[in-house]
Amino acid sequence: MSAVLDVKELTAGYIPEVNILNGCNITVAQGEFVGIIGPNGAGKSTVLKAILGECSVRGGMVSLGDLDITGFRAHELVERGVGYVPQNKNVFPSLTVTENLEMGCFQRPAVFKSRFDYVTTLFPRLLERATVKAGSLSGGERQMVAMGRALMMEPKLLLLDEPSAGLSPVLQDEVFIQCKKINAEGIAILMVEQNARRCLQVADRAYVLDQGKNAYTGTGRELLSDPNVIKLYLGTLARATGG
Repeated sequence: MSAVLDVKELTAGYIPEVNILNGCNITVAQGEFVGIIGPNGAGKSTVLKAILGECSVRGGMVSLGDLDITGFRAHELVERGVGYVPQNKNVFPSLTVTENLEMGCFQRPAVFKSRFDYVTTLFPRLLERATVKAGSLSGGERQMVAMGRALMMEPKLLLLDEPSAGLSPVLQDEVFIQCKKINAEGIAILMVEQNARRCLQVADRAYVLDQGKNAYTGTGRELLSDPNVIKLYLGTLARATGG
């Protein structure tokens, strides 16, 4: 399958002359579910920030299909079929669920009705809570709103930053099930996740980052059973996250 996203030799950071990413390579094929795991400070979330133009890219290239999108801003990527769900501040708390979803397609308001029907079919709970302000929702419900809003522009690629963060184990499982549902609709997913073991269970492929570069890559199943990955990463990450 052709790549929907290709990150080549990416070097990036936030502070001048201090790089968080040091030649990172990530590829996501059309319709593929790819995870990124690794210890704290490895540069996992920075990969997403670099793709979205939210940090300084000092080397390498990011391509969306055949288009070089290195340095593009988030709103430009949304127009080109990229959805993004940040870890924090991912809903508008003073707006209702419906209004949050409206914000997801403010660039194309004509598609609201059809996309609202699609999102609420995928997440029936959002239809039940349509008139409730997002700030009063549970953590799991807010995550549904955030993912639903990112889907309103019918993306071909969805970027997820720590979707299970701060949720109970039961709600974490719910989020991963939702991610699989979205992926089953043909939407490619690139997910950064601290719950390494669960990420590897649901992802088609995954990358282990360490010190801003690729340490290991393979299918989720291969990495789950790799003795080096288990010894160096899975045990440490499980203790760090309580997983």
